Amino acid sequence: MSESEAKAAEVNAGDASPAAPVVAGRVGVVGLGLMGGSVVKAFHDAGREVYIWNRTRSTLDFALIESATGELTDDVIGTCELIVLTTYPEHLVGWLKEKAELVNPSTIVIDTAGVKRAVCAELWPLAREHGFSFVGCHPMAGTQYSGFAHSRATMFRKAPMVLCPDPETEEIERLWLLDRLTALLEPLGFGSYTVASPAEHDEIIAYTSQLAHVVSNAYVKSPRARVHKGFSAGSYLDLTRVARLNATMWAELFLDDADNLTTEIDELVEHLCAYADALRAGDRHRLEELLAEGDRLKREAEGR
Repeated sequence: MSESEAKAAEVNAGDASPAAPVVAGRVGVVGLGLMGGSVVKAFHDAGREVYIWNRTRSTLDFALIESATGELTDDVIGTCELIVLTTYPEHLVGWLKEKAELVNPSTIVIDTAGVKRAVCAELWPLAREHGFSFVGCHPMAGTQYSGFAHSRATMFRKAPMVLCPDPETEEIERLWLLDRLTALLEPLGFGSYTVASPAEHDEIIAYTSQLAHVVSNAYVKSPRARVHKGFSAGSYLDLTRVARLNATMWAELFLDDADNLTTEIDELVEHLCAYADALRAGDRHRLEELLAEGDRLKREAEGR
């Protein structure tokens, strides 16, 4: 018996509810985009049972042929040991609210959304009300492409994972829950786990992810972007990689974290203006100071 199976058996043994017991290691995945598809493929490759839900039937049918065990229907929801919500924040919150009564008290539910305050504020109370566990999660992995066709089983290998457990859970229970969750997620191959509050997550992610997407997306709006071929190399490719994005999804994420993101944008504009002022003034000394400062801060951030 595997570690996750043993823990599921322990949970079921102590559960006096009339719900059917969970099937050890069985996973339900809601959404078959880049994240959801990669989750499905990773669990499938590890030999896990994976049941899926998706709004677009054609994608669901393809995934059923390629890498899923079956559909995540109402009668299957209560048998899943882990349910992974991978759609946009507003949708995944709505889906779980609609299905909460079907979730087994032994089940752990997680999400993969890029914001945590908006999601956890809705789903922690819902989980408490219905007796199951919800942990806000954010896999720090992805590409500039979207959709099931671009998903891959190795997407999360060695990537960081951020966990936001309910602070109202007793400390020992929370530690046990996170231990059980990380065992369940083992097939995805995460390289590290970081526990944070939703506020901490959203403040940092505004800088490390959201700002990068805004800058890249704005950068390619220069008319020179249309004539760059033959004049661009690594610098251009690095800075423009995430200019290609899912506008609907990122607009929702940005608005859910608007306070933190606008702070980061304002700070960046201030720094850019300092460079522009030095250039307009022809102030080489000041320009060298600014460049050297950025180089030093980058080295310090990388621990070198």
